[in-house]
Amino acid sequence: MKQLLRTNNPADLAFARALLQGEGIDCFEMDVNMSVLEGSVGVLPRRMMVREADYDRARRTLTDNGIDLGE
Repeated sequence: MKQLLRTNNPADLAFARALLQGEGIDCFEMDVNMSVLEGSVGVLPRRMMVREADYDRARRTLTDNGIDLGE
């Protein structure tokens, strides 16, 4: 698995997931349960992971749809 996106914005994560699923790219969101440690403040970013084989296509899909990957 390779990190594709890291953000605090749940809307960006939901949009990215929808785009990737629409392209048939499997993704996995990590750090979802970190809110227990942070007190649900939203300080700790979540990571969107994809298979290394899908990384380039996933990256292109998100950037073509206006999602800033921060790299």
